[in-house]
Amino acid sequence: MNFIKISFAFCTILFIAPNLNTQTKKLKRPTNRVGVTSVDSFVQESFDLYDKVYKYDGYAASGQSLDDDDIDVLEEALEEMSALSDSAPDIINDLDGVGVLKQGKATLQMNRAKKALSYSIKTAKELLLGQREHETEDEDDSTESNEESDDETISNSDNDDEVEIEEAASNVSDGLEIYSKFDFVPGDKLIYFDDFSQDFIGDFPSKWNTNGTGEVVTVGNVEGKWFELKGGYGIIFIPLLQEVLPEEYTIEFDLLALVDNQTSSTARLNITLDDNNEFKDGANRATVEIPLGQYGAFDIRVHNRINNETIINSALNTDLRKAILNKPHVSIAVNKKRFRLWVNQKKYVDIPQFIAPNKVLNTIKLNLLGMRDGEDRLFISNLKVAEGGVDLRRKLMSEGKISTNGILFDSGSANIQPQSLGIVRQISQVLMQDESIKLNIIGHTDSDGSDDSNLKLSKDRAEAVKNALVNIYNISADRLTTDGKGETEPVADNGTADGKAQNRRVEFVKI
Repeated sequence: MNFIKISFAFCTILFIAPNLNTQTKKLKRPTNRVGVTSVDSFVQESFDLYDKVYKYDGYAASGQSLDDDDIDVLEEALEEMSALSDSAPDIINDLDGVGVLKQGKATLQMNRAKKALSYSIKTAKELLLGQREHETEDEDDSTESNEESDDETISNSDNDDEVEIEEAASNVSDGLEIYSKFDFVPGDKLIYFDDFSQDFIGDFPSKWNTNGTGEVVTVGNVEGKWFELKGGYGIIFIPLLQEVLPEEYTIEFDLLALVDNQTSSTARLNITLDDNNEFKDGANRATVEIPLGQYGAFDIRVHNRINNETIINSALNTDLRKAILNKPHVSIAVNKKRFRLWVNQKKYVDIPQFIAPNKVLNTIKLNLLGMRDGEDRLFISNLKVAEGGVDLRRKLMSEGKISTNGILFDSGSANIQPQSLGIVRQISQVLMQDESIKLNIIGHTDSDGSDDSNLKLSKDRAEAVKNALVNIYNISADRLTTDGKGETEPVADNGTADGKAQNRRVEFVKI
C-alpha cells in the first residue's frame, strides 16, 4: 500500500477522536456481550485490531524496529479500520426499538470501541511513518488519568436522539469500575421497604398516605411496578413507617422521569425529613430539592428549619440532566446531624450540621413541583429505609461476620447493581488491612422460584461478590470461598415485601 492510500484510510475515520494522546495503559476490552449482533461484532473487531496495534506500539516503545511483515500487518489493519468506521452509523441505527438499558450498554461499548480504534489509527500511522514518540513518565500519568476520566464521560452527538441514548449510557455501566469508589453504605436493619409488588395496578399504594393522588403502574419495558407521583400545589406523599427513625439510617429509591427540554426549570422532587407526620410543615425539618428540568443545568437546593428558624438555605451548582434521564438510584445517609445524598455513584450533598440536634424527624415526605400536567411524569420504586449505614468494617473485624441485605442484584440474576459497591468496598478494605484474613461469602435468596433455582442463584450471587472483590479491588482469589443457601435460612417472613428484602442477603464470615 502506498503512502497516499494509508493517509486516506486514516483521514476517513479521524472523526472518532482526532486528538487522543499516546496510550500507556491498555484499554479494557468489554467482557460482556450486549446481545445486538452488529454491536458485539463491531466491539470485538475493534479490540482485535487494537490488540495488534498495541503490540507493535510496545515494540516501538522498547526500541525494537518493525520488519516488513509488521508493516504489512499495520497497513492491512488500517484498511480494516476504515471499513469498520464506515459501518458505525449503520450500527447505531440497529439500536432502534431496543430497550433503553440495552441501548445505554451498547452505546457505552461502542464508544469504548471507537476510543480503541482512534488510538489504533493514530498509532499505526505514526508507526508506519516512523513518527511514533512516547511520552515521559509524568505525561504517561496524565494520560492514564485522562483515560480513566473518559471512561465516565460519553461524547455528545449532533443528533438529539443519539445524545439522549449516549447520555444514558454514562450511568448504565458496562462494568462496575466507575462505582469502585462509591462510599455509600446502606443500613443493615430494615425499617421499611416497598416495591409495590403487593399492590394492584391502578391503586394508590397501601403503604403510603397522601393529600392528593397517585397510582401504581407498569412502565413500558421497565421492570417491576412503579408508583406515579402526581404534582400539584401542596401535594405530599408519605411512606407509612412503622418505626421512629433512629439517629443513623439510610434511604434509597429508584426514580424514572419522563421529562424533556420543555420541562420547567421549577420541576423538582422535594425530599423532606420532618418532625410532623401530617400534611403541614413541622418546626424541625430538612429538605433537599432534586431538579428534573432538561434545558439547563439547575441547582440542587437544600434548606432546613430548626425550632422554626431557617439555618441553611443554599443552592448547590450541579448538572443532573444525564442522571435524571437514566432511571437514577438516589441514596441518602443520615448520621445524627450529618446529611449526605448520592445520585448513582456521585455524592452531591454532604452537610455536617443539617439535621436538627436532639429532635426526632420521624417522617419522610415527597413533594413534586413544576411538572406539566399530562406531559411530565415521575415514578418511584424500591424505596428502602434501613437503620445503620455506618462502618461495617469494625463489625466484621470484631465479630468475625456480618450479614447485609444492602448488596442488591438484578431480579432473578447474579448481576450486582452498581450502587451496592459501597459495602463491597468496605469488605475489600478489611482484606487489604489484614492480609491474613480469609472470608467465606454466603448468598441467600427469598422464596420466589423453585428450591433448585434459588440454591443456584444464591451460589452465583456469592460468586459475583467474590469476582467483584477480585476484579475491582484486586483481592487474591485464594482468600475467598463462596457458598449459597438458597431460601433455606430465612430471617423474616417471605410473605411480605419487607421480609423478602431481608431474606435476600449476603453473609461474610471469617475463616
